[in-house]
Amino acid sequence: MPTLYGIPNCDTVRRARAWLEGRGVEAPFHDFRKQGLPAARLDAWLAAAGWERVVNRQGTTWKKLDVAARAAVVDAASARALLLAHPSIVKRPVAEWPDGAITVGFDADDWARRLG
Repeated sequence: MPTLYGIPNCDTVRRARAWLEGRGVEAPFHDFRKQGLPAARLDAWLAAAGWERVVNRQGTTWKKLDVAARAAVVDAASARALLLAHPSIVKRPVAEWPDGAITVGFDADDWARRLG
């Protein structure tokens, strides 16, 4: 079973959790707001998916940042610093799969393949 990371009121996280529940998959959930963003896990996500994929440039938190803060995100190190300061900018959900794979976002077809 995968472990999900995100924010429970995020529409995509809700959709992903409902999709898993509908298939009888009980996935542990790590809430960024209550439990914080684990720096070691973030490093793994950035290495696996790339900082460009992990940073959610479509969300309201990103859009509320000033132009200079957004422009300063130019590599993995600057993205890491921003994401640790503003965990809600992480594209959600992040799923860590039993085989060690990491996915960012919800793709029902991909998840169905991963679950077999």
